[in-house]
Amino acid sequence: MNRQLIFVLSLAALVVPGVAQQKQRPSPPASTEITVNGKKISVNYSAPSMKGRHIFNGAGALQPDDSIWRAGANEATVLHTDANLDVGGTNVPAGDYALYIWLDKGSWSLILSKQSLKAPNGRALWGINMDGSTTLDEKQSLGRIPLTMSKPPAPVETYKMTLASEGGNRAKLTLEWENVVASVPITVK
Repeated sequence: MNRQLIFVLSLAALVVPGVAQQKQRPSPPASTEITVNGKKISVNYSAPSMKGRHIFNGAGALQPDDSIWRAGANEATVLHTDANLDVGGTNVPAGDYALYIWLDKGSWSLILSKQSLKAPNGRALWGINMDGSTTLDEKQSLGRIPLTMSKPPAPVETYKMTLASEGGNRAKLTLEWENVVASVPITVK
């Protein structure tokens, strides 16, 4: 009987911290994916919410102008593609990429980085360092791809990324949060 109790308590100790950690995570995991010409393109990210905060553009913003943002929260946002792509005029070979956004006052750019998605300690690459700086390794970047900027009809409370078909071998990646919509065309080669 004592062995059974010890087993149950041991099992609970393994399960309960994972459950508690998921409930405490303020920015839950999210994803978007699309299949174009039989090839899968997906993005995994964490979706923060505004929670009354001012997120972009101007003084007091959570994400300041002229800075690199990890395109989500928690672990680095990751784009996976089974196909070679043209993303806004930039050649992107099949593979996995960390996504970042250059927040240039009202004229943002997407940064795709081929850096390792594992930190030196073996854990998933986090989007920012403990000091608040970005984990982006500019040497591993494919370049800065201009995003088309617009505004949503109403503020977007929870950050959302969407991959949508544009017909044929074309798709579009759209990011929406607060008073910003940013998008970039994708062509499957």
